[in-house]
Amino acid sequence: MLRILLLVAAWATAAVACTRLCAAAVAAARPPAHRAFHPPRALTLHEAAFLSGGPGRVMDVTLVAMHRRRALLLAHTGWATVVDARTDDVLERSVIRAIGPAGHQARTDAVRRAAGSADAVRAIADRLAGAGLAVPDTARTRSVAAVRGIRTAAVAVPALAVTALALPGGGPPGPAVLAWFALPLLLTLSALLIGRIEVRPYLGWASPEGRTALSGPIAAPEGDERERLTALAVGGPGTLDDPLLRRALDGGR
Repeated sequence: MLRILLLVAAWATAAVACTRLCAAAVAAARPPAHRAFHPPRALTLHEAAFLSGGPGRVMDVTLVAMHRRRALLLAHTGWATVVDARTDDVLERSVIRAIGPAGHQARTDAVRRAAGSADAVRAIADRLAGAGLAVPDTARTRSVAAVRGIRTAAVAVPALAVTALALPGGGPPGPAVLAWFALPLLLTLSALLIGRIEVRPYLGWASPEGRTALSGPIAAPEGDERERLTALAVGGPGTLDDPLLRRALDGGR
């Protein structure tokens, strides 16, 4: 009787996880109802940063740009100090508000979190999601939860099978018990494959159309730092040639 209960639990775990995964895949692939046509154009530097790494990457680009023109001092210990608070850029103003006026300082990771949740970054996210280039927050959150659930089920079903085999007393022999659990295990493994193909593209920030746009031109401001900032926006802090600056963006770790 206890083995039957374990089998029912295995089937229920697999069925719920697979249903959530399929629902997430359908919801993620469905275009937003308010999506409007936008003619092809080059991504801005901050749009490319958001599609590549989300709000944190947008803040990395903003912080490094301010540091390069000496409006902000990023120390390798993980502290950011305001040198010049005068700016007309909305993203830079978010950074200044997160730290304070000239002379004030704050932890770099705290600034990234605070400024990354500001209205200026949300406006970039909404604009890209409305154009179909970014994955909406709800779709990404649902997809992540669904993939996590199917991975949990892929571990739970074998664990339930092992528990059923280890039960003392009469009942069917070991091979028969394994056969009972083979179908839910096959179901979860198949769902893992489906998740890798159908859901994985929606676990990041850029939609398939957004990744295509990232391979095109990026409209970055002219200047000596154009190439470095573009590489940072697309590739992340690892592209920086200054190890101390990389450490500063990593919070001094």
